[in-house]
Amino acid sequence: MVNASSTTWISERATQLGFAMAGVARAEKFPELLRQQEWLARGYAGEMKYLSDARRSDPQAALPGVQSVIVCALTYNTEHARTHQAFTDLNDASENGPRGWISRYAWGDDYHEVLREKLQILLNGLREHHPQPFEARIYADTGPINERVLAKHAGLGWLGKNTLLLNERIGSFFFLGVILTTLDLPPTLGSSEVPPADRCGTCRKCIDACPTEALVEPYVLDAQKCISYLTIELRGSIPEPLRAPMGHHIFGCDICQDVCPWNRHAPITRTKEFQPRPFDRQRAAATAEKESTLGDKNRASPETLLLPRLDLLASLSQSDFSEMFRGSPIKRTKWQGLIRNVCVALGNSKLLRDSAALERIASILRPLAASPDPVISESAQWAVSRIQANEATPIVTQS
Repeated sequence: MVNASSTTWISERATQLGFAMAGVARAEKFPELLRQQEWLARGYAGEMKYLSDARRSDPQAALPGVQSVIVCALTYNTEHARTHQAFTDLNDASENGPRGWISRYAWGDDYHEVLREKLQILLNGLREHHPQPFEARIYADTGPINERVLAKHAGLGWLGKNTLLLNERIGSFFFLGVILTTLDLPPTLGSSEVPPADRCGTCRKCIDACPTEALVEPYVLDAQKCISYLTIELRGSIPEPLRAPMGHHIFGCDICQDVCPWNRHAPITRTKEFQPRPFDRQRAAATAEKESTLGDKNRASPETLLLPRLDLLASLSQSDFSEMFRGSPIKRTKWQGLIRNVCVALGNSKLLRDSAALERIASILRPLAASPDPVISESAQWAVSRIQANEATPIVTQS
């Protein structure tokens, strides 16, 4: 085993790089990893076949000869309002029409790249600190490992009832990145120490707040009901019973984190990569240049991915989608998935008869309802039927 100061150096260097926490664990088959097979057997993974990868149960399978796991946490929580607060003052019948919710982790640039860059710098420094040859592999939420379990045993927190890693100091709004290495590093927790105690207590806020009842029991998530799964991982149509509970969510969900008491005072980050990016960066740049000659009083706030207008998103072509979400986590849902999600959110919107927003949305939903893509057409038709059921002016005429 290398000198004990190495783990201290890792923690200090990670802090310099902007990580909120860092820890080291032995690369072992922890009990939580073995229990995943039972979860998979229940069918809770849905279409996420990659979670069945046997390497996820044993770090040795991910990197033969691995001795240690370095886990780093990077905060992405910004100063903007949480889900409920953000929607409180919005009115679907306003001039701009209804807006959608994108999970706050996806407002900015692709976190995979941000994480990977910082982890690579940390690894480069580790090689300088330890000149002897060793192997290492970086995973920025991209590999066959369970970051949350490894983080728990590296002393970074406990697994909460919402199945996320919780930390009493920084809550849960953070990404986890991992470096597997054949270096035999001293673990953060000594031989007589145990991982942080579960401090969820009797609290059930996350379970009770989930609109789709995806948390079937404490510490157990049925991903097939989770809004994040439905809007990102699922490739077909969203099951109809789950559409109304989804509300305005179009990419991911923050509800179980928003209501968690440990996130009440979660620290915020000023990292520019995690701030809400402009809805159309090219258009926003042109607008900013045009408005630079105007006084602040006349300057309009640009549209961003924080509460984006649903009609603008529904109007995106496939090429528009590819251009707009280059370097964004949202590209994972693909164009078909985003349009499907937006149609469902429009169907859940309360649009008043004869409103300008309704007329504009009508002109968008008509071609989508006739789309050759069966997932998009069915989702748009469902939106139409929902809006009509709310006594809005009919928006698709029968020929």
